[in-house]
Amino acid sequence: MSRYAHPAGSRHAEVLPEENPPLPPEDLNALDPQIWPATARREDGELVVGGVGVRELAAEYGTPLFVMDEEDFRGRARSYAEAFAGADVYYAGKALLTKAVARWVTEEGLKLDVCSGGELAVALAAGVPAERIGMHGNNKSERELRRAVSAGVGRIILDSLDEIERLERISAELDRTPRVLIRVTTGVEAHTHEFVATAHDDQKFGFALSTGAAAEAVRRVLDAPHLELVGLHSHIGSQIFDTAGFEVAARRVTRFLTGIHQDMGVTLAELDLGGGLGIAYVSGDKPLDPKSIADSLTSIVRRECEDAGLPVPRLAVEPGRAVAGPAGITLYEVGTVKDVEGIRTYVSVDGGMSDNIRTALYGSEYTSRLVSRESDADPVLSRLAGKHCESGDIIVHDLYLPADLRPGDLVAVAATGAYCYSMASNYNHLPRPAVVAVRDASARVIVRRETEEDLLRLDVG
Repeated sequence: MSRYAHPAGSRHAEVLPEENPPLPPEDLNALDPQIWPATARREDGELVVGGVGVRELAAEYGTPLFVMDEEDFRGRARSYAEAFAGADVYYAGKALLTKAVARWVTEEGLKLDVCSGGELAVALAAGVPAERIGMHGNNKSERELRRAVSAGVGRIILDSLDEIERLERISAELDRTPRVLIRVTTGVEAHTHEFVATAHDDQKFGFALSTGAAAEAVRRVLDAPHLELVGLHSHIGSQIFDTAGFEVAARRVTRFLTGIHQDMGVTLAELDLGGGLGIAYVSGDKPLDPKSIADSLTSIVRRECEDAGLPVPRLAVEPGRAVAGPAGITLYEVGTVKDVEGIRTYVSVDGGMSDNIRTALYGSEYTSRLVSRESDADPVLSRLAGKHCESGDIIVHDLYLPADLRPGDLVAVAATGAYCYSMASNYNHLPRPAVVAVRDASARVIVRRETEEDLLRLDVG
């Protein structure tokens, strides 16, 4: 049998056997506060976020619609700033970056991490001071580096020997000396999806500690007259729920700092331990709170440095999903309800993998509810599907929805504030949804909905 194809059958596409379905929730109308935005509640059966009802939002702005609870977002940003007092907190812009989001971040005292020229352009257009920006990327182009140096970006995280050479040449031409960190891979296995585990040696990011590549990168930067090496960077992955991986990585990077001091006579002042803290997508997920992870990492680094007789470096962290994810929901309108007898009901909505690719890409799980009204109907094992021409266009694989769900109802998917809008596409030529911020019983568009005219404007024939 081909390794790439198999005959269809009752287990095809991971259809659950009838005798072992997941258990339905006790209450189909309940909103788990670990999963839904801070201001989410039901009023007369309707979901209200930021004081605005979803029926009003759908009528005014259409669906699909990304809805961001601004109060929730800002509150989480403040929690990180407070937990890591005396350290630098960079919001990871790849999770969700708009001009409004960049301003929220800055106003709450965080710095901003970008990883492309486009993200840098958004940050600068929003008025983020360049010195408060850190720039990532495993393959920064000549143009991106030149713009970063010209703008005076505060930190550039170096990812390859080619980039060290490229940045030194550009900096010499511009007569600048940017401050840089070297990204090291620690060999720590984060217990997460293969595609978002980033600290093992066999992947594209950073310089491995185990092979000596990291030490060679340090030597190259120290020999570059137009680069100022200020520290090291480490990132072990994403959607992580325990501190063990962070603790091992922190120890290894701190010991590498000690080796640099002993072997090269250089004391580096900064240590960035990256991001990757998980959030609750479904019941049972137990995210870490910022204070506990801050206390743990700070104590490990302090202890290792004190044992080596080194000054404790200034720490930095980079939460993205942990700030933006829980603050966002995606609102959809139900289009068709199709019962596949003996298996499940397929509920198709007006979006799909063009606004949330994460289920298809990572096998991500989500929580969804009927939100335009409450229902006392029996729970029905369902699959929330998109409208794209792909059988893999699934938003939620296995969930229970009420038996009286019908076309025109609104459903919402929780915890979509991170990596949904930022990874959205125009597959099947669907215009990307709008992003609306809600706060204090008012709503405002922060990214307008694309139109067919937007799509055709780029198609020059």
